[in-house]
Formats: sequence, structure tokens, C-alpha cells
Amino acid sequence: MKPQAAIEIYYKSWCYSQAALALLDDLGVDFVGIDVTHDPVREAEMVQRSGRTSVPEIFIHNELIGGYDDLRTFVNLGAFDFPKAA
Repeated sequence: MKPQAAIEIYYKSWCYSQAALALLDDLGVDFVGIDVTHDPVREAEMVQRSGRTSVPEIFIHNELIGGYDDLRTFVNLGAFDFPKAA
């Protein structure tokens, strides 16, 4: 059985962030979205956690998987049973 994913995504209001959010929505999965577009405190938290300044930054079970391309790879490989939204 694959582990069930607890997903957090730090994002801004532009392309790759929106693509990642759309992918998660299309999959119908539960995730916590953290908009850092105008929130320097949460953006600093993202940088501290990820060591990176690019967005999106996606965590599954508190482990950084990376950005949109990395999320897409996880989905294509079927690496997780993503929790479905209620």
C-alpha cells in the first residue's frame, strides 16, 4: 500500500504555482495552500524550510519534493495515494 500524502504547497499568483494548484485540484486531493504572494513572513518560512526562493515549493509528509515539475513526476509515477478532498 502506498503512503497517503499530506500536502502543503507554498505558491504565488503566477504560472507554475497556478499549474501546481490546478493539478492538485484536478486530482481532487486535499492540500494546504499557503499564498506567499504578499506575505513576507510566510515566504521567509518557505525559504527556511526549502532552502529555495522559487515557487511553488511542495511538501509531502513534511518532505520537500520540489516544484511543479517534481509534483508532475510524482503523479506520473503513481508514487502516492493522494488523499481525496471531501
